[in-house]
Amino acid sequence: MIHAFGFSSQRLREKAAFRNPEEFFFKVIKTKTVDGVHRPQSEANKYTPEELTLMKTQDMGYILQKIQSEKKKIERLNATLHSLGNHPPNRHVSYAEDSEEANEIQRRFLADRKLPTLEDIPDRIKRTAASYRELEARRKRVKDLEKLYMDMALKKELQKKGRKRKLREDEIVCPTSAPVYKWRAQRKR
Repeated sequence: MIHAFGFSSQRLREKAAFRNPEEFFFKVIKTKTVDGVHRPQSEANKYTPEELTLMKTQDMGYILQKIQSEKKKIERLNATLHSLGNHPPNRHVSYAEDSEEANEIQRRFLADRKLPTLEDIPDRIKRTAASYRELEARRKRVKDLEKLYMDMALKKELQKKGRKRKLREDEIVCPTSAPVYKWRAQRKR
């Protein structure tokens, strides 16, 4: 046991002797020592303003895509829910020679048609109610996403160059809870 310890300690001594004194340790680049304690540098200005604008544009594109897909799903749900109750009447015309043949045709038609049973009705009601709940949830999601998109668009416009100012309450034509900004008119060249 003592021999193994002596061998490992000898290897550690060799490793320490060959160590590069200029080698970096403990996040040397990203930290600073203050009174012997390592303090990481703040990453507040990690991205340039151009990079931030690009990332926000990509985020806005993603949100716009989600809004459009949700609207398509709402349209499909609306179409299925509106066509649930009112089926178009059957326009097939059958001609019969006498009343006996007419009764036979009518009996065949009623036998082919599947009427809902008492067991099917609660299940149909549950599915319809679930569809309406889903429709309402999707509408709320679209509304929230549109609000988020508008907020992001406003922030992006505020980051652009050009003079702008926030209007005071007495300057606003139709007051809302959201802040209103006015940009200085710039002549197009």
